[in-house]
Amino acid sequence: MADPFQNVDAAGPEFIKLFADSMDQRQADPTMERIVAAYLGHLNVTDASTVVEVGAGAGAVTRRIATHCHRAKVIGFEPSKGFVSEANMRAKEYSNLTFKVADGAALPLEDDAVDAVIMHTVLTHVEDPKSLVAEAFRVLKPDGILIVCDADFSKATFSAFPNDPLDMCAKEFVREFVTDPFVVAKLRSMISEAGLSVTHFDVQSRVVSTPEQMLPWVDLTTKQMYERGDIGKELAEGLVAEHERRARNGSLYGYQVFATVVAAKAA
Repeated sequence: MADPFQNVDAAGPEFIKLFADSMDQRQADPTMERIVAAYLGHLNVTDASTVVEVGAGAGAVTRRIATHCHRAKVIGFEPSKGFVSEANMRAKEYSNLTFKVADGAALPLEDDAVDAVIMHTVLTHVEDPKSLVAEAFRVLKPDGILIVCDADFSKATFSAFPNDPLDMCAKEFVREFVTDPFVVAKLRSMISEAGLSVTHFDVQSRVVSTPEQMLPWVDLTTKQMYERGDIGKELAEGLVAEHERRARNGSLYGYQVFATVVAAKAA
């Protein structure tokens, strides 16, 4: 199956609402808040600045950007009309923030128009990430910066012991909901080839220990495996129950790696 994040509207309103809530919950995680706060610290904006997020989803990160850049104009571009509708409902109190429907490879902006472009967990879900990076280069002003933060999905796991059956959910999520789990390994060369100079690269670990943090990984994957006939109802329900059991007794362990790249466009 194709990564549903490539065409969110086709996945339906239930998917949109589920992942809008999930993105809010993920971003509220202290580790994610630290990651976003750290890369926003690279921004230097004024009243005249324009900051863009590409692939804004339902705006979980865009709202953080708008708060941090309260002196600047912030635009969240997102190809899904459903996500943009959710984003607008969740950001009514942000006077400096707007959301617009647009493809990240064809932004409705002039050349050299914005001071910063941010892509948060976007490039792993598109078939041609180079086209989005090239578009960021086009719209950035000289001395503008690109910030890319994405998960290295190739390292994602729920394993707490050898042959942990719950890890099947992590592997299935990556297989079904991620276009390229190895994008992080390609980021520096991809960005450099687009003409930007990488000034910062780091990785941060994220440990998952509460059921809200990655619950869709278990709920959606077990449902899909059951509906395809890969597993029986008893096993599907058992995997969800095991996730809940571990969360209750403090043994739930999931692991992700997030990379952050900051790059500048030459003056």
